[in-house]
Amino acid sequence: MAKKDGKRGKAPAGSPPSLRELLRVAPGRVDLTAVDPSSAPGGPSRKADALADTAKATAEPLASLQERLYAASTAGDRRRLLLVLQGMDTSGKGGTVKHVIGLFNPSGCRIQAFKAPTPEERSHPFLWRVERALPRPGEIGIFDRSHYEDVLIARVRELVPRRELNRRYEEINRFEEALAQDGVTVVKVFLHISYEEQRARLLARLDNPSKHWKFNVGDIEERALWPAYRRAYELVLERCSTDAAPWYAVPADRKWYRNWAVAKLLLEHLEDIGPRYPGADFDVDECRARLLAT
Repeated sequence: MAKKDGKRGKAPAGSPPSLRELLRVAPGRVDLTAVDPSSAPGGPSRKADALADTAKATAEPLASLQERLYAASTAGDRRRLLLVLQGMDTSGKGGTVKHVIGLFNPSGCRIQAFKAPTPEERSHPFLWRVERALPRPGEIGIFDRSHYEDVLIARVRELVPRRELNRRYEEINRFEEALAQDGVTVVKVFLHISYEEQRARLLARLDNPSKHWKFNVGDIEERALWPAYRRAYELVLERCSTDAAPWYAVPADRKWYRNWAVAKLLLEHLEDIGPRYPGADFDVDECRARLLAT
């Protein structure tokens, strides 16, 4: 599903493709049935190798890049990163959030899980609550669900007319374009889980009393709407994967690959941002001499 000719994340001629190239949703019609949710494109073939690669080659560079991103903001750099996670129930949005936070300093992250809108939120335009949760300069924002719920559930449950849905796709694209122009790198990840794997994960919750709190009887009813949700996601990927804010489809049946892939996508984007520590706005030698004299 990768877009080979995008303006962002294109590998130099002769070098292996970046994960952004491999996972980026290509322009045109999207058919999720053609994408294997248990595959591991561009990644290790074994869980142990994925865990080792994340620990040795990803975690330390991510922490360093996060620190530089925050440091640059103290000198007026407005750049920041927003990770948007979407996917069917049990696709691992919460688990991915936990994994991502483990790679960063939590104090530099802004996390928001979007549930059903509150009465106050429903009284405003649908992007209102999203704008209030955006990361500030130097921060890394993580959305567990997002503004896309307003074109996913709204379509499947027929909460708004189709004409309104079409307007929302366009509004989302304009919104994300404006974010990019304001220094926000938007990384949108669709966690692609299979129908069979979702059943297995729901059954695992029923079999474990400590996981009953995560089970919702309504999840069974939602499974009956699987084809409608799949088509709704396909439309989102088709209409809202842009150069300013592309979508990445991450196979999510294997949790270890899902976590590795999201970490690698974040690393590639932060390296592309290339934050630098700001220079001192004071006389370093003078301050050193003063300290030595104390």
